Amino acid sequence: MSGCVFCTIVTADAPAWRVADEPAGVAFLDTRPVFRGHVLVCPRPHLVTLTDLPPTMVAGYFALVQRVAAAVEAGLGAGGTFVAVNNRVSQSVPHLHTHVVPRTKGDGLRGFFWPRTRYADDTEAQRYAERITAALPPGPDPR
Repeated sequence: MSGCVFCTIVTADAPAWRVADEPAGVAFLDTRPVFRGHVLVCPRPHLVTLTDLPPTMVAGYFALVQRVAAAVEAGLGAGGTFVAVNNRVSQSVPHLHTHVVPRTKGDGLRGFFWPRTRYADDTEAQRYAERITAALPPGPDPR
């Protein structure tokens, strides 16, 4: 969709620190992460909310989300992840996206208050993306 920043990331017309780029969707680092390594997973088509996701896409999309969550834990040594989808309210970009946030015990995240941070520079962000990508479990064989 014209004007959608996530659509331009999906089509590679805008830069992003990509973690995965697959038929089911694209995963990339949030530029204002709750914690470093915070990944957004978007389906390829422009869909605004979770209820817009066609039933035929649910399994593939959430399999990618599941694999990204595993990669965030393994690649960053996180104790777990927080996985969330906002529908309209608090949805800063009107394109369906799932947050995968690395968690550690005592990290201070409470409820739905999401303090935001920034990467020190592009190199730091790229290193986080590479660590998560390296830990990404294999996806389904597209053949």
